[in-house]
Amino acid sequence: MNKFENKVALVTGGSRGLGREAVLKLAGNGSDIIFTYNTNKKAADEVSTKIAQLGRKAVALQFDQSNISSIGRFVESVSSALSEHWQRDSIDFLVNNAGIGKHEMLADLTEETFDSLMKIHFKGVLFLTKNLLSKISDGGRIVNISTGLARFSLPAYRVYASMKGAMEVSTRYLAKELGGRGITVNIVAPGAIDNDFNKESFDSAPQLREIIAGNTALGRVGVSEDIGGVVGFLCSENAGWITGQRIEASGGMFI
Repeated sequence: MNKFENKVALVTGGSRGLGREAVLKLAGNGSDIIFTYNTNKKAADEVSTKIAQLGRKAVALQFDQSNISSIGRFVESVSSALSEHWQRDSIDFLVNNAGIGKHEMLADLTEETFDSLMKIHFKGVLFLTKNLLSKISDGGRIVNISTGLARFSLPAYRVYASMKGAMEVSTRYLAKELGGRGITVNIVAPGAIDNDFNKESFDSAPQLREIIAGNTALGRVGVSEDIGGVVGFLCSENAGWITGQRIEASGGMFI
């Protein structure tokens, strides 16, 4: 048996997009899954069904990462789920994926947009991870999600990209802090992905797919499955010597 089978992973934002594909990849690799959704319970139920079809256990928990004061209660819900469904008190993998996409030019930027992006993409991730530290098994894995926009620049994405850039720095620091426990901490930076997260941008500018494909070495826009495989790899025994790294999965966008 692969020693990384029969693990328990916690994936935030696992009901759609990149999170959904990460959840299914991890389940396919033999992990049971706790995953979160914000408002779409129907989508979460569909993902739970797919996990069950893969022969793994699934627990979907509602969680709004922008509500920092709710993190303690959410961690208690994770503890209850672990005790009830697995008779244990720890997870093996934490995938910090939950997020939203907002973009505004600086002249139009509102404090509301700034605070929303900061809470979800940086503060929420930081304090959720802090509250889960004692529940991550020694030798476990933490995978954060960044963006290619932290390397290359497109108009109006400065705040979103800045929060992801902050997470890239934080990832290196946490890798250093948790190395003594054998926990690896890495961050995956997707390029442009054609999924529901970016649907509004692609629908409003149909030519965008062609432009992005033309600026990508592999000649196409990415899909969620491209990222799920990277997350799955980082949560495998083959990735045990990789930590503190930013791994861009963009198909060679703007290289």
